[in-house]
Order: sequence, then structure tokens, then C-alpha cells
Amino acid sequence: MLAAALLAGGAAPVGDPQRGAEIVRSRSSGLCVLCHALPGVPAVHAGTLGPDLAGVGARYSSDQLRARLVAPERFNPDTLMPSATRRDGFTRVAPGRASLPLLSAQQLEDVLSHLETLK
Repeated sequence: MLAAALLAGGAAPVGDPQRGAEIVRSRSSGLCVLCHALPGVPAVHAGTLGPDLAGVGARYSSDQLRARLVAPERFNPDTLMPSATRRDGFTRVAPGRASLPLLSAQQLEDVLSHLETLK
């Protein structure tokens, strides 16, 4: 998606860490909080299926974070985490979300920008 925009002559979206924080904490858009503990989110409102995201910006580079969001199965073939950009192959998706990626190109940049702040 981002690569397609760049090839078409479009500028890469610039991430906004504040918007990214809202997406990551949202229980209706990014959905990260459903599976991950997050700094500033009470444990009772966060999931435990995935790793805690505290310090993720110190553990991984921007490119590594992007790769984990775009193709998490490359790092763990049995992962439950969906690709943030994949559009097909999901089995339990609301009809209105079928063939849509979890995150738009802008949302992906916003989420990455926020995750990079989690040192």
C-alpha cells in the first residue's frame, strides 16, 4: 500500500504519534489493546494474548516494527496477530470490513510513529 503510493509518485504519509496512540488504544479501530498491554492503559482494559508493548520502541527499529505489523507471520507462523495491511484471507471479518485492511497507509504510519515513542 505504501509502496504503491510511492511508485505512483505520491509522498509517504508522515506519522502522528498522538493519532497513533488513539488508534492503538481503540477497541474499535486499531484493536491493538485487545491483545496487548499498553503503557497508560489499565490492565483490566488490555489483552494478554500478545506481548506487552511497553518498551517496544527500544527493542525494535522502525523497519522491524513495520515488518511485524505488515507480516507478523514471518516472525511467528502460528501468530494470532493479523497483518495490518492484508486485505484477504481472513475467516471471521464483519461484512462491512471484508477486503479492507486493518489499517490504512496513514494509520499504519501513525501507529508506527507512536510505537517508536514507547522506549
